[in-house]
Parts: sequence; C-alpha cells; structure tokens
Amino acid sequence: MEHKNWHSRGYLPHFDAPGLIQGITYRLSDSLPAEIIELLQSEAKTMADAEKRSRIETYLNAGYGACYLRQPPIAKLVEDTWLHFDGNRYNLIAWVVMPNHVHVMIEIIEGHPLGRIIHSWKSFTASEANRLLRRTGQFWFNDYFDRYIRDEKHYYNAIHYIHENPVVARLVERAEDWPFSSARLL
Repeated sequence: MEHKNWHSRGYLPHFDAPGLIQGITYRLSDSLPAEIIELLQSEAKTMADAEKRSRIETYLNAGYGACYLRQPPIAKLVEDTWLHFDGNRYNLIAWVVMPNHVHVMIEIIEGHPLGRIIHSWKSFTASEANRLLRRTGQFWFNDYFDRYIRDEKHYYNAIHYIHENPVVARLVERAEDWPFSSARLL
C-alpha cells in the first residue's frame, strides 16, 4: 500500500509517510450541533487555523451530543482497537478517549497509510459500538484532523495535550485518573 506523502483533502496540506509521527483527532457524528458548525463556518474566513482548531476543541470538550464514548464498554472498544494493531500497522504513542471525541498519536509503519489506518479504526468501532448500543446510523463524523509531529518539542507538547485533555474538560483533576488514556500507564 502506497503512502500519499504531501497531499490535500481539500484544505490544509497533510503528510503521510512511513516513520512519520501523527497526532490525530476524530469525533462522534453528533459531537458538534448544527448551529455550532454554522457559527464556525461563518467565522472561518476571519480565523486563523490554530484559532479555529482551538474553538472546535473547546466545543468538543463541552460535551455536546450523546457522548457514547463516556460509556466504559464503548471507550474500551476504541482503546482496544488501537492496541490491537500496535507494533504491526503503527506504533501507538499516546491516546485518550473523551466522551465525544478521541486523540491518538502514532508512528506510521511502512505499508500502512494513515487514511487506511483511521478508516479501519472507525469502521470496526462504529459497527461494534452500534451493536453494543443497539442502535443504527452514523457513529463517527466522516472526517478527521491529523497533524504530523515536527520536532521533539512538538512531540512532547502533543503528548501533554492528549493526556491533559480530560483535565481541561474538567472530567478529572489529574490526567492519570482518566481510565481511557495512556496517561494512566505512566
């Protein structure tokens, strides 16, 4: 399977190559209400990308939607799915399962492009989560956010960001207290 190297999905450029470390965020399909999406779209022309990302993260941390990932069996399903191919398709570095979104950092392994990895995660977990929840319909939002890790400082900042997300969202006082995060293993 070929990696895409530098490419675009219609907006910011993305980079996919073996050995690359990527920070990835994806969310449940109902995690941002339509009125919030409309507001962000109307403001997008005047916002820098970093500001837009920050605003989206603030809304995600507010806990909109059904927050299916708050349920331990669903959160464990997502975490176990990442752990299943660790060392085979990618090297798992850090992760957190939040109530309505996830953050994960991986090192890509040759022959396993990022888009295929994420599609595999989302497809399997959506099917299984819908079965466990006795529901049908879209589980994950179609897209995802990825950012390649540029240097050592960015690497450690990204891990800190991932681990501290439950603290920032006021779900726990200490990162290691969140049950579905690599912070608990440190």
